[in-house]
Amino acid sequence: MRKTMLAACCFATVLATSAQAALRDLKPGWNLFSKEQDVQLGREAQGEMLKKRAIVHNAQLDAYVTRIGRILMRSPHAGTWAYEFHVVNDKKVNAFSLPGGFIFVNTGAIDACENEAQFAGVLAHEMSHVNLRHGTNQITKAAAVELPAMLAAALLGRSMLGQLAQAGIGLGANSVLLKFSRSNESEADYNGVEIMADVGYNPLEMAHFFEKLTADQRSGLAGRVAEFLSDHPNPGNRVEAIQDEVREVPRRNYVLTKTNQFPAMKAIAMKIPPPPKSPAQRAFSASETRPTTDLKEYRGDSFSLLYPANWQVLEGGPDKVITIAPPSGVVQTLDGSSVGYGMEISYYAPQSRAGDLRRDTAALIQELTRSNPDLRRERTEDVDVSGQPGLLHVFQNRSPFANETERDWLVTVERPQGLFYLTFIAPQSESDQVAEILEKVVSSIRF
Repeated sequence: MRKTMLAACCFATVLATSAQAALRDLKPGWNLFSKEQDVQLGREAQGEMLKKRAIVHNAQLDAYVTRIGRILMRSPHAGTWAYEFHVVNDKKVNAFSLPGGFIFVNTGAIDACENEAQFAGVLAHEMSHVNLRHGTNQITKAAAVELPAMLAAALLGRSMLGQLAQAGIGLGANSVLLKFSRSNESEADYNGVEIMADVGYNPLEMAHFFEKLTADQRSGLAGRVAEFLSDHPNPGNRVEAIQDEVREVPRRNYVLTKTNQFPAMKAIAMKIPPPPKSPAQRAFSASETRPTTDLKEYRGDSFSLLYPANWQVLEGGPDKVITIAPPSGVVQTLDGSSVGYGMEISYYAPQSRAGDLRRDTAALIQELTRSNPDLRRERTEDVDVSGQPGLLHVFQNRSPFANETERDWLVTVERPQGLFYLTFIAPQSESDQVAEILEKVVSSIRF
């Protein structure tokens, strides 16, 4: 073991020196939402999440998670939100928060914790995102022009989540509601340490938890922690930053547990069987989805292309993901919706701003693989996209249609806005039928 219980509680591991530095009192950033609107948005989003996620309904586990949450709520750094906690039946390590105080934690995150203090650290981190209002701060920055009118419409009784969806802000992958910036993560770490210290949990255990995830990432458990590390990007020297802050907190006896229940609750979480796979809601019908050879033009803010005239632009916005498909090409599953026949177009912003087509495409594919674990690459080739060098990657994937395998064609090209990408999606049985259409679509792209 890394340390004994006595050592974990010992002053020496957590005490500040006699020359303590002053702790920062973090404040929320610029925000056009009121706190009441944070709660309204979070409650609407929670309703969608309860439909899409496999929520655990175990009285003992629910009571325990809520009990730890209420202990943490005693800290002034948790704010005055009426927090609600939910456990998600998912073996992947992850946790997330919604504006207004709605916290979700996967069973996999409980399993990844070695003690109650580490689990308290996970909750304290998510509660910090809520109290610092990171979600609505990011929406404010992303849609500052449209937001006042949307919030006014919400005051008239319209769905706030529906208003935001019109601007391309939803609950999908990489949504600003679910994926925070590195500065947000740094603040949530800092504030989370203060919450833990206030109520007496050993705040060093937050550092130990992130240390463990980093080790898992380098081992054969990378797939298990990839979603968490994607949604919670490392702000840099994370473990060291947390350790530095712990040296600043007031002198206290810190503990690893306040309930002595964590081992039993972890065992309950691990015995919960995985949820059934989301079934396709209908069988594939080529007559309803197959693209016509007649094409029409779509004009975005920074590009244009041709698409099958019998397909529809289903959603989109400036530099957001644009879905073009027949209505029957989008399959509703227990997890939400999935494109089984159609196109998705957007820009990908890699971490490095210096454009490199192959490197940035590899980073995009890594992101796609995290949310599509069945994605398998078949081949790669160079292509010309509007007179510029591009790449074409062909993949196999699991189809949302019953008894079908999916084929995905991913086209990428570097642009000033980031990596432009188009994904053409079809059942594998349609590969021959769509080859000509795909070629025409790619040839029609103009910047």
